Amino acid sequence: MLEPTSPVLVISPAHQSAIRLLCMVHELHRAGYQHVRFSSGMAPSGMHWRCSITHADNMSDDGLHVVDHLSDADVASYSTGSQDRYFDWPDAPGRSAKELAALFAERFPRIVQMGKGRDWAYAGWLTEVIGRAERGGSSSLPVFFADYPLDIDPVHMPPPVRTRTRWQKARDAMRRARRR
Repeated sequence: MLEPTSPVLVISPAHQSAIRLLCMVHELHRAGYQHVRFSSGMAPSGMHWRCSITHADNMSDDGLHVVDHLSDADVASYSTGSQDRYFDWPDAPGRSAKELAALFAERFPRIVQMGKGRDWAYAGWLTEVIGRAERGGSSSLPVFFADYPLDIDPVHMPPPVRTRTRWQKARDAMRRARRR
């Protein structure tokens, strides 16, 4: 059954900002960068939603967690505590998702470059996530980590990471092992 996609009547500014961030990733997917992924969860206080954006090669195989958080070139971090000052950019407030995507591509070129390629399963999953976030309240945002136990419905899990680069690396490792 088709569920309505119109947003709920009252959405907090922080929730609106989180949705706009997810829409920014969607805009990158539309531009051909479907290997751009995110991992999101709750801050230890439970007050703010956090989101790290990276490329598929920097995600765990299950698609839930960023592997290397230390590289500023490979990870862009956001918290709803910043509302619409995405990534602490002074020129971010008031920007559309499409404008944010253009700024993101300029300011995080490695993530975007590494994110080039098709991943229709992930892009489709993100479209569904955005629709759910627009229909629901603050608990409708995707949460994959927190300082409390999580019971994530498998239906809401992202697809596993399957990039050509990963398969090529695995194939090359197998070939090297056979030569020995």
